[in-house]
Amino acid sequence: MRYCVVITTCAKKEEAEALAAKILEKKLAACVQLSEIQSFYEWDGKICNVSEIKLMLKTRTVLYPQLEACIVENHRYDVPEIIQLPIHAGLNAYLNWLNDVTQGGDAEE
Repeated sequence: MRYCVVITTCAKKEEAEALAAKILEKKLAACVQLSEIQSFYEWDGKICNVSEIKLMLKTRTVLYPQLEACIVENHRYDVPEIIQLPIHAGLNAYLNWLNDVTQGGDAEE
């Protein structure tokens, strides 16, 4: 797949906004959407129930390694959630825009 959605989470809105800005400045994603969520998970043998901010990043698959590295480098979690989901289809005009505004988008892959 040429395009994908990457999901990660942050503990606080300010952290999510700073991470989103850094990713957009580096042109590693075309769009970052933030949503407040409630997460339930097990960590260190305990069940956790925490408020978080989910980031949905729309990008090109070829940029995933750089995007993952940027998230890891700028994230406060020891093990941040970073999941890549393929985009199988989408509006051509939207995908063309996504391509145009991301790093190296005008070059052949």
